Amino acid sequence: MRQAKPLIAFLVANVVSICGTRVSAIAIPWFVLITTGSPVKTGLVALAEMTPLVVVKAVGGPLIDKVGARRISVLADTASTGVVALVPLLHTLGLLHFPTLLALVAVAGALRGPGDSAKETLIPDIARAARVPLERVTGLESTTERLAGFFAYALAGGLITLAGAVNALWIDAASFGICAVLIARWIPKQDKQLVNDEEAYGRRLLEGWHFLRTDRLLLPLVVMIAVTNLLDAATSTVLLPVWIKEHGYGPGHTSLILTSFGVTATGFALLASAIGDRIPRKLVFTLAFLIAGAPRFVAMATDAPVWGLMAVYAVGGIGAGFINPVLGAIRVERIPRHLLGRVNSLSNAACWTGVPLGGVVAGAAIAAVGLAPALIAGGAIYLIATMSPVLIGRHESWKATPDRTGPPGTAAGPARVAAGAS
Repeated sequence: MRQAKPLIAFLVANVVSICGTRVSAIAIPWFVLITTGSPVKTGLVALAEMTPLVVVKAVGGPLIDKVGARRISVLADTASTGVVALVPLLHTLGLLHFPTLLALVAVAGALRGPGDSAKETLIPDIARAARVPLERVTGLESTTERLAGFFAYALAGGLITLAGAVNALWIDAASFGICAVLIARWIPKQDKQLVNDEEAYGRRLLEGWHFLRTDRLLLPLVVMIAVTNLLDAATSTVLLPVWIKEHGYGPGHTSLILTSFGVTATGFALLASAIGDRIPRKLVFTLAFLIAGAPRFVAMATDAPVWGLMAVYAVGGIGAGFINPVLGAIRVERIPRHLLGRVNSLSNAACWTGVPLGGVVAGAAIAAVGLAPALIAGGAIYLIATMSPVLIGRHESWKATPDRTGPPGTAAGPARVAAGAS
């Protein structure tokens, strides 16, 4: 039980963090809308949060490697508690003006970037402390993420309805504080990082970029995920809602479709956590994307009935459940421990680059060629991106190594080899 405490604390912190993020994602835009009545200002608030989040996530990696992921996670969550709490506090005091709100939201986004990356960087330390395979930790992380996301939006909506957007923000601020306490109390302190304190920050950042750029498996995977993330964002924000509206359905059908996906994705992520260390990674990863990606576009383009689309999404969730556990284990194993913070941050930021553009691209495509051709084009691009793992790297580069966690202070598995070796 003592060995399991770091893993349990990490998973609880992950659930609390996701729930807090979902509450914030609904409460802050709703707060802006009801206080200003301006959709434009509501959109500006979202932009103010996401832009610094992605930028700082990209450049904050060297700081994580130097200071330590545990310390950065605790510091970022502690600071986020105060910054988010200032929004309802200043509103209550009548001192919250829109420029001030934009600044606070931007700072909150900038803190979330390194905070989220630091938590992911803790995974090998947690696996080593709990004495479990990396796939167990990444699988359970994915399970809790999907499960929390599944319930969090309903929780956020109910909380805002019952308590109001201002009080919901107080609760959101408290969630950061809870995460800070959990990580500080139960996650083991890290060994001293193999980082040269005299080395310039820019040089450390370039070192992380060089590793990512020259790794023959990680870089193509990052490009692939960036493309599929863009298409996923386009689907959820524009393509699916437009399809629902054009076929005479209501928002309740959107919820049913996404719920069917969430249920199977959560269940099979849990299965992946149990058997992830014994599955053929390359085959499972490729099949998972084939199931989870393009079929959705085909079903909508061919005017499938809503129950048929629900079935396609449910089957897609089976594949989606295996993606993050496999991807997370590969990333942690291939990256040397002293580079994990900066490479992880850069790769995450790169994967997120297309997300803000997804809705814009989908809207432009529908306006240019119509919904059905846009869906067919999106499905074709998704399929091409999905098949890329078949061509990426030798089969051996996908395999897990016998030592999943590695001794303290070392890289795990294939990450011990020189950058770019497959």
